[in-house]
Amino acid sequence: MPTPGWLAPDAAERAASPQAPITPFFGEGYSAVVTSPNRTLYKLFSLDSQLTPCRRQELLSQLELCLFSCQGFFLTQEKERKKKMKLGKVEFCHFLQLIALFLCFSGMSQAELSRSRSKPYFQSGRSRTKRSWVWNQFFVLEEYMGSDPLYVGKLHSDVDKGDGSIKYILSGEGASSIFIIDENTGDIHATKRLDREEQAYYTLRAQALDRLTNKPVEPESEFVIKIQDINDNEPKFLDGPYTAGVPEMSPVGTSVVQVTATDADDPTYGNSARVVYSILQGQPYFSVEPKTGVIKTALPNMDREAKDQYLLVIQAKDMVGQNGGLSGTTSVTVTLTDVNDNPPRFPRRSYQYNVPESLPVASVVARIKAADADIGANAEMEYKIVDGDGFGIFKISVDKDSQEGIITIQKDLDFEAKTSYTLRIEAANRDADPRFLSLGPFSDTTTVKIIVEDVDEPPVFSSPLYPMEVSEATQVGNIIGTVAAHDPDSSNSPVRYSIDRNTDLERYFNIDANSGVITTAKSLDRETNAVHNITVLAMESQNPSQIGRGYVAITILDINDNAPEFAMDYETTVCENAQPGQVIQKISAVDKDEPSDGHQFYFSLTTDATNNHNFSLKDNKDNTASILTRRNGFRRQEQSVYYLPVFIVDSGSPSLSSTNTLTIRVCDCDADGVAQTCNAEAYVLPAGLSTGALIAILACVLTLLVLILLIVTMRRRKKEPLIFDEERDIRENIVRYDDEGGGEEDTEAFDMAALRNLNVLRDTKTRRDVTPEIQFLSRPTFKSIPDNVIFREFIWERLKEADIDPCAPPYDSLQTYAFEGNGSVAESLSSLDSISSNSDQNYDYLSDWGPRFKRLADMYGTGPESLYS
Repeated sequence: MPTPGWLAPDAAERAASPQAPITPFFGEGYSAVVTSPNRTLYKLFSLDSQLTPCRRQELLSQLELCLFSCQGFFLTQEKERKKKMKLGKVEFCHFLQLIALFLCFSGMSQAELSRSRSKPYFQSGRSRTKRSWVWNQFFVLEEYMGSDPLYVGKLHSDVDKGDGSIKYILSGEGASSIFIIDENTGDIHATKRLDREEQAYYTLRAQALDRLTNKPVEPESEFVIKIQDINDNEPKFLDGPYTAGVPEMSPVGTSVVQVTATDADDPTYGNSARVVYSILQGQPYFSVEPKTGVIKTALPNMDREAKDQYLLVIQAKDMVGQNGGLSGTTSVTVTLTDVNDNPPRFPRRSYQYNVPESLPVASVVARIKAADADIGANAEMEYKIVDGDGFGIFKISVDKDSQEGIITIQKDLDFEAKTSYTLRIEAANRDADPRFLSLGPFSDTTTVKIIVEDVDEPPVFSSPLYPMEVSEATQVGNIIGTVAAHDPDSSNSPVRYSIDRNTDLERYFNIDANSGVITTAKSLDRETNAVHNITVLAMESQNPSQIGRGYVAITILDINDNAPEFAMDYETTVCENAQPGQVIQKISAVDKDEPSDGHQFYFSLTTDATNNHNFSLKDNKDNTASILTRRNGFRRQEQSVYYLPVFIVDSGSPSLSSTNTLTIRVCDCDADGVAQTCNAEAYVLPAGLSTGALIAILACVLTLLVLILLIVTMRRRKKEPLIFDEERDIRENIVRYDDEGGGEEDTEAFDMAALRNLNVLRDTKTRRDVTPEIQFLSRPTFKSIPDNVIFREFIWERLKEADIDPCAPPYDSLQTYAFEGNGSVAESLSSLDSISSNSDQNYDYLSDWGPRFKRLADMYGTGPESLYS
């Protein structure tokens, strides 16, 4: 039978009582020692393994709760004891702790303990009773700040006789790194500061080994070290800061928002995580529920117009708000939302506005606004005219953006008719709140007086539109109608009339400047223009800048002045196999005139065609006629085309008629009467040539003619002399360019025939888009040879210099070179010493240089026409 355990204040006292029974802790041969924060050791009662598992677990749960309560009490009183208690009171504190532990154990049923002791359990192979602890947990306080390792508990085996033959080892979570065990004594210590919020418990395994053989003497047992919570975390508002809104004028107790604070401490142990809320800033307007954190209004009739925003500071404190608890705060911004509790009010009782009488319809006369302290939809207005003499003349509407009342004109104002108007205008909220109707009417009225100012107005026509009619047969100068306008001002200035020629470009009409009588100026044609819309201008004689406009619509009445004609160009065919009396065409007519009773046309053949033997005409009496054949046996080779004159008469007064020729072609048709071919050339062309073949031959002939003309033209251009007559200009035209670059690749307009007409052609391509600079560089000496070779070489040299000159301007130009040639055997051609020269040089070649050297040829030549022999 197990013996009740014992309590010892420290390890030395346990060592002094070696005969005291050692109670097992986990499994066979182990005992457990639990320590309090002041290192007082408590030996726990053992529980016999014969208890039922359910009852044993219940007893252990009660024991664990007791231990939690005791150690929580120890922790809470630790700091207070250091500050307030004297040394003489420490024993009294220990006494209280023992009483608390005794009360926890007193709740266990003695009957169950007796029942568990009465049934020993014998393990096979062993003679002693097995006693096992189901208490497999150690407890250690978190946040230990001491310099020495924190004592957790002790493991002891029944096999351990205290002679050092047994050693203890520890494995599992945190073994060696956080928790260490004395292999000789079995004492477990924590070497690091523990934080329950990081890890709440550690699972470890303990085993006793024979020190010599290193073999286990007891089975390995698993146990848990729980980290006991202390109040080391303050409440935090994870969703803060908060913003919320509540309607103004809300009653007391209206919920605004709920704030929530969380505490990382263990909520199942003590009051470390039990939070209460309080308000630090925001009284007396708001309050907070201590347990729920719901913020409510604390004052009635809070007015947004007086103050629309409040800043609250809410505190959450753990330990149920007791002293020593930790706290956290957050801010809550509460905005009062608007309600319609303010009626609109006009800032003035009356308004006066002056407007000119010439102000156009729909123009804005005035803007008025009633003030409303509310905002948004609660400040939306409605305006209306409730009284006055301006009904129908003015109207008022609301500007959706500014909530202003806009007064506009509906009809033209006339100073001479009425000089002022008085309006009574009401402004009211669109949506009134019934809760605040007791504050007064949610509308207001004001008076608006509108003064009409006199202005110099343009003349006004008696009618906005004058419709007139005139026959298209009327004579030039006939009167069509009259317009009238007057000056509406009191001065009643005389008015002069004119026609806006932009509306009468052909000048069909004239108007008398004084009387306004409109007459025709040209002959009218209804078929050209049936209606003339003209604008008549009326201007004051004293102030011509005042111009009024009247509109005249002149309708041209129709007369029968157009003869009927075919409705379309008919392509009529008759088959070679047509039978007599067969309808080959149905014709109709049109007439540009438009008689009031409609058209009626009469069809017949002309007198010359009435007795023809080929075709006849039948009037269908419905403005159409049918063409019929009189015979059969039509042949294309005999006659391929027939011309039938048709006489058409209209029903006008007087009636008009016209003769229209219907062309009928003879065609080869199939069995269904569908024309296949209507060409007669196949029968009359010789050698079987068709029209297409003739066209091809003609095209070939024309092409040959064009080629011959081109060849002749090119040859003539090659034979043109290099030097032209003085009367001829070598430039055909001058082309101007607006771009940079181009030249010979852009145009062929400039004819360089004078430079190109050389007997010897060069491959070098010259540029015509540059202006060459005259630079007399060193040139090779040329011999005087026939055919103007010297000048040709000189020109080619100048062209090359121009082509490679990067500074030449990019446009076509003509450059005249002052070069007479060099290397001549005649040396100088000057007349100063030519007369006295005894040289017998022959200058007959000068006559080959062209007309420009004719004078020299006459002077120095040896011919009979020479002046000197």
